[in-house]
Amino acid sequence: MIPQKPDHDGLYHRFFSDPAIVAQLLREFVEGALLDGLDLDGLERLNTKFHADTGERRESDLVWRIPRRDGGDAYVMLLLEFQSTADPWMALRLLVYAGLLWQQLVREQRLLPDGRLPPILPIVLYNGDPRWRAPLDLRQVIGLPEASPLWHFQPSLGYHVIDEGAFGEADLAGREGLPALLFRLENASGPVELMGVADAVLAWFALHPGFQAARAVIVELLGAMMAPHGPDIRLSEELMEVRNMLATRVEEWKRQWMLEGEQRGEQRGEQRGEQRGRQGAASAFLLRLLERRFGALPGWARDRVLAADPDTMEEWGVRVLDANTLEDVFA
Repeated sequence: MIPQKPDHDGLYHRFFSDPAIVAQLLREFVEGALLDGLDLDGLERLNTKFHADTGERRESDLVWRIPRRDGGDAYVMLLLEFQSTADPWMALRLLVYAGLLWQQLVREQRLLPDGRLPPILPIVLYNGDPRWRAPLDLRQVIGLPEASPLWHFQPSLGYHVIDEGAFGEADLAGREGLPALLFRLENASGPVELMGVADAVLAWFALHPGFQAARAVIVELLGAMMAPHGPDIRLSEELMEVRNMLATRVEEWKRQWMLEGEQRGEQRGEQRGEQRGRQGAASAFLLRLLERRFGALPGWARDRVLAADPDTMEEWGVRVLDANTLEDVFA
């Protein structure tokens, strides 16, 4: 079993600080229509100055500027959500963040050529175990009748969620980007599957030179997922070395599983043997009682006794004392 996931804030922040990886994430996990007219090759990280509602800046929240082919820019707010469950007020949080971001863009004069605010695409990347069920639009959490005229004055903001656990292994394996490999690592259900993903990661980096920061994150994540399986596992900065350590560990786990399986099989065999022995003794004793009480037994009675479980034979043995006929015992 894969251990509990490590703390991700710093790892994911470093991983998605690479514009090429963010572009891969958008291309493979965001609807194509939402990206129409956006030049993903021109992604630029924005140094945001707004903070979370706790008063502290959230290290895992990233904002990217994307040039629009028709002029001006759009902005992607990428929130990396590592809570164990979905936040039902995520739409409200994003509305606050969007307002703060627009205020910053106004101060910095980053407006569209006609002076209006640039559009924002809010994205939540979530890696909790329960699937994301929180409302995807702010209006879903505002209490008003559908026909109320007050709707005209209520804010509306939706967001796109990328729920890592909602994608199956076959689905992720069919995608080409590094984020899909990261999700496969997170979703690996056991050491053997983790080993297969590690090989796929090595193959990806062999075909895509560079990405040193992302490579380091993958190594740390693999090491963190391996470490709880044994105190002798040594973390390494080299992906190949981590992969080889994992391969060695998988072989050790396989041998341990086989040995434990053999031991469990022997124990079950001994238990079954003991049970059969006790059942055989009980049936032999009951047959003797019946023959002493009723004489030679017909075949059907003998078959009933040999097929019965110990509890049933105990009940029949009690009945022998008072039964007038053989049939009364089995009634």
